[in-house]
Amino acid sequence: MTQTPPQAARRRGLLVYLVLAYAGMWAAMAPLLADGYRRADAREEVGTLEQVCIGAAMLTPALAALFVVRFVERGDGVREALALRWPRPWGRALWDCLLPLGVLAGLTAALLALGALAGSYPFAGFGALDAGSVGSWAVQGVIGMAVSLPLFFGEELGWQGFLLPRLVRLENGETGTATPVRAYLLTGTAFALWHLPPLLMGGQYPGRPWYVAVPAFVVSCALVLPVFTWLRLRSGSVVPAVLAHTFASSMSVSMVREFADPDAELDPLTMGLGGWPGWIVLGAFVTFLARTGRLRPSRYGRG
Repeated sequence: MTQTPPQAARRRGLLVYLVLAYAGMWAAMAPLLADGYRRADAREEVGTLEQVCIGAAMLTPALAALFVVRFVERGDGVREALALRWPRPWGRALWDCLLPLGVLAGLTAALLALGALAGSYPFAGFGALDAGSVGSWAVQGVIGMAVSLPLFFGEELGWQGFLLPRLVRLENGETGTATPVRAYLLTGTAFALWHLPPLLMGGQYPGRPWYVAVPAFVVSCALVLPVFTWLRLRSGSVVPAVLAHTFASSMSVSMVREFADPDAELDPLTMGLGGWPGWIVLGAFVTFLARTGRLRPSRYGRG
């Protein structure tokens, strides 16, 4: 059985984790900040240097979590401490891995429909959709998700595997069953502010000033975090949360571009998971999860 770290070590570990994760992000983004990089358009593709810096940054939460578990908390069983295991029970593992993809695809489709009805999303129309091009886009998207999956493990081992469970226990006790709203909000805020360097460079909201982009991203992260957490709780594994995050940051973003008028300007504040249609759809879904008891943390392990 995994040894539960003392409370003092757990609190110290939280501080060390945040310092290392944030320092790693800023260090990874330093070349782009020094070069004055700025993303000005949502359709703009990132270059090789940007991809390398982003990839390095995404690994830092996992490295920070592994360091804390091994050298600060000094508990045994790193895999158990970070829920780095296959979803349980084994018979449902495949379903637990497919569910995140279906849920995030459904949420994205709902927010695009809402945006189109409200006039904020320039939907190209069903007549403009070609089965061949959509199929090619889907295949390329799945391949892209598979290639980038290790990087999203780098993020979620830190946020869902390490930070959130420990904040939950500090707030709610080892066997509490209430939904710890403060732990969710703190984790979502910490996760959002960890992205501050790319936000300053227009990464998530191209063309928007930081004082618009940062609050908007905090709202987005606070709303999407419980969705990832629900998938993590129901499976007992961080893997479904990783898959959900991968879809949200790749295929969901790609869906916004794929089904939009190719000549229209894309504004992430008015479309996608990071815009107001996404906030409405995510808010409704998270409300459902909370009211049906699916966000209670009693199924977290003792790591």
